Amino acid sequence: MTDPLVSAYAAEEDQAAEQSVRPKRLAELIGQHRVREQLDLLLQSALRRGSPPDHILLSGPPGLGKTTLAMIVAAELSAGLRMTSGPAIERAGDLAAVLTSLSEGDVLFIDEIHRIAKPAEELLYSAMEDFRVDVVVGKGPGATAIPLDVEPFTLVGATTRSGLLTGPMRDRFGFVGQLEFYDPDELELIIARSARILDVPITDEGSVEIGRRSRGTPRIANRLLRRVRDYAEVRGTGVVDLAAAKAALAVYDVDELGLDRLDRAVLRALIRQGGGPVGLSTLAVAVGEQPDTVEEVCEPFLLRTGLLARTPRGRVATPSAWRHLGLPVPAGTVGGGSHAGGTSSQMPDLFSLEP
Repeated sequence: MTDPLVSAYAAEEDQAAEQSVRPKRLAELIGQHRVREQLDLLLQSALRRGSPPDHILLSGPPGLGKTTLAMIVAAELSAGLRMTSGPAIERAGDLAAVLTSLSEGDVLFIDEIHRIAKPAEELLYSAMEDFRVDVVVGKGPGATAIPLDVEPFTLVGATTRSGLLTGPMRDRFGFVGQLEFYDPDELELIIARSARILDVPITDEGSVEIGRRSRGTPRIANRLLRRVRDYAEVRGTGVVDLAAAKAALAVYDVDELGLDRLDRAVLRALIRQGGGPVGLSTLAVAVGEQPDTVEEVCEPFLLRTGLLARTPRGRVATPSAWRHLGLPVPAGTVGGGSHAGGTSSQMPDLFSLEP
């Protein structure tokens, strides 16, 4: 498995650490300005009417705060919160038990809702629309459906892959919020806030350095903050300053762009093949990882930073990837164009890729 330090997926140690630094109210939330304003209108309107708000779907890459927003929705409504996940709901009966235990106005949060079992998804339709579920008792010709009323509730669903949601499921959400990656300035504020909560001495330069290597993701920013804190306490002065941040992140193989060992291994594997194209399976074998790890953990960030591109024939390294690794860009590199010889921050000309 890859080092989880710059993975946006939650590791076991993140579960407890994130609880203490999560914002509790919308007013405390940093970033996501559009979704925050839209949610505020939705919740304030529901409170004035005295009825639960429409069901809410939160979509976006992992680590951006979907679970935090679900907790904030419950707090703003002064309602109870029940949390589960799509993979945990294997049968319709599992979901029926959760739904019938809800009190009026409760918030039900289902993480990775696109992975919910099909029978449970169909049961959820009637619960979302009519606040009713039909529990089937018995089997075969003698089976009967017993209708059970469900107290009015608000479903908050979270998904990292909205394309896998069925049309009927998506249509039943009255509000869909798309979470975006955070700007470095926003991450600096998040790091400074987390440092105050964790009682970690930090300088402005230290928070800037950690923020710009955090891949636009608060979960990664908070994880890097804890690792730099450890370094500062053991080998430094105890203060997370610029020198401590640079030294600590060098120890953990996180470079200036936020790439780790596996990210750079993927780029080097492509470059050893002349820059590509290389198929996903071949690339995974070359770096000693599973294909889904390369596709879900590495590729999104490499694509977003313009270091890697996808073509119908496979993955290719862009000129920015060659430059980032300190290598000369060969003539005729895909996406080179007028960018050859530029800086690693320049984006490749993706429109030059062959169809």
